Amino acid sequence: MTRRVLVARLDSAGDVLLAGPAVRAIAGGASIGRGAEPTEVILLNGPQGEAAGSLLPGVAAQFTWECPWIIAPAPAANAALMHELSVFIRGAALDEAIILTSFHQSPLPLALALRLAGVPFITAASSDYAGSLLDVRLRPGEDFPEDQPEPERALTIVRAAGYQLSPGDDGRLRVKDVPDVTALVGAGPYIAIHPGAAVPSRRWPALHHAAVAELLTGSGYRVVVTGSAAESGLTATVAGVAGLDLGGRTDLSTLAGVVSGASVLITGNTGPAHLAAAVGTPVVSLFSPVVPAVRWAPYGVPLELLGDQNAPCRLSRARECPVPGHPCLSSVSPEDVVDAVERLLNGVSSLQTRREVKQR
Repeated sequence: MTRRVLVARLDSAGDVLLAGPAVRAIAGGASIGRGAEPTEVILLNGPQGEAAGSLLPGVAAQFTWECPWIIAPAPAANAALMHELSVFIRGAALDEAIILTSFHQSPLPLALALRLAGVPFITAASSDYAGSLLDVRLRPGEDFPEDQPEPERALTIVRAAGYQLSPGDDGRLRVKDVPDVTALVGAGPYIAIHPGAAVPSRRWPALHHAAVAELLTGSGYRVVVTGSAAESGLTATVAGVAGLDLGGRTDLSTLAGVVSGASVLITGNTGPAHLAAAVGTPVVSLFSPVVPAVRWAPYGVPLELLGDQNAPCRLSRARECPVPGHPCLSSVSPEDVVDAVERLLNGVSSLQTRREVKQR
């Protein structure tokens, strides 16, 4: 018999990528006390995470659902929306569910929906009393520390459900089927810049990015600039006359190929930073401290973390910068970024540990 396990991660592409090691632990890892029973993972994700879910090793099937307590702007929480989820859950013949959340999210609304749809066993981390909604409840700050990288937090939750990584799996992020994009980017090494971010408070100024591109191309580096179709004006500004502008020309899979071929990626705290970690590309991270870097900095790759991590916006989770002038990132100069690129290219920067990131 194959055990069918729902893994829920309902937010952004980056969050889904960070759940990858936990998915592998369930799908192909070593079960704790479960014998050799094979496991099939069904991923429950939101619209923003669907493309990332399709890249994760170990996902057998996906269901995309607009969660009204996760997505912003949120869809109406009505009977039709909840019925859609219930119909899927009842038809999926699930043996259990594992809800993956970040520290600021509650798993309990989803746990209630899953329980009412007949899921017999549910695991999650919850600061609030869960009553009969969870069979295995981890208490953040008591059963595990909150100041740890998100992939490790997720692995802690699935370990409590009885799953662990296979021997030899290093627990880093991974994606599958990375395409060859030579026809798109051309031959030879290059530095990639992804200047956009869905959340304004996490964006470095566009003209700073453009100055970096100019400095790098002036020093003989090829520069490739990526972004969505909606960001084509931004990518054109950053690429200038010398950079290769790929704005609007990559889906997430193609972007994985572009980032995989880059010597370094320059970006903010956004999904492509985690995509870079999943393909092993070093990252210059322009990281706004509205969320803690110890949890969301690129995981498991050589990293240069730039930005004032003690700025007044620290831990505010603000989507719009609450401080005039956006000092946490605007204080970083284009020359600072070029220096960070050089350090990564020369192997001066070492892999960041949790403690090193936390102390920034």
